[in-house]
Amino acid sequence: SSPRAHSVHCYSHGSHETDEEFDAVWVTYFNKPDIDAWELCKGVNTLVSYDLVPEQLNDFASAVHILEAVKDKAGPHREIYPYFTQELRPTLNELGIFTPEKLSLDNV
Repeated sequence: SSPRAHSVHCYSHGSHETDEEFDAVWVTYFNKPDIDAWELCKGVNTLVSYDLVPEQLNDFASAVHILEAVKDKAGPHREIYPYFTQELRPTLNELGIFTPEKLSLDNV
């Protein structure tokens, strides 16, 4: 059999975690039945700092927050965010989610 690449997350405190273990921690975190808005934002912000975004959130404010985070992470690459929102437009429209610009949050 051929060797298999295995990804491991290393942290400054010496802990090592496989992709599967990492995913399991965050799936458990976001699936907590009593997760509140603060915990949700904290988790999203942590994942965004890792250049990751959770796949399933059922919360309007969180969806807008993720769009803001993507725009912020794009930084000087101004062409990325318009492309991102263009590609998401059908889904955003279907779910009734407005971009931060449409909500005038980019002027705050």
